[in-house]
Amino acid sequence: MSSPQAFRWIKTECGRTKYVELASRSGVAAKLRLGWFVLIAAARDLSISNQD
Repeated sequence: MSSPQAFRWIKTECGRTKYVELASRSGVAAKLRLGWFVLIAAARDLSISNQD
């Protein structure tokens, strides 16, 4: 199984776990929350080097 493209920007293990949880939900509100989460998580993880 390959990792999602968002893992390039979300670098912490807890952030990646939360991404998988949010991505599994359905509905418009869930997709909006996922997008918001990716934006915030990517901004917070800019200074962290990639773990992969």
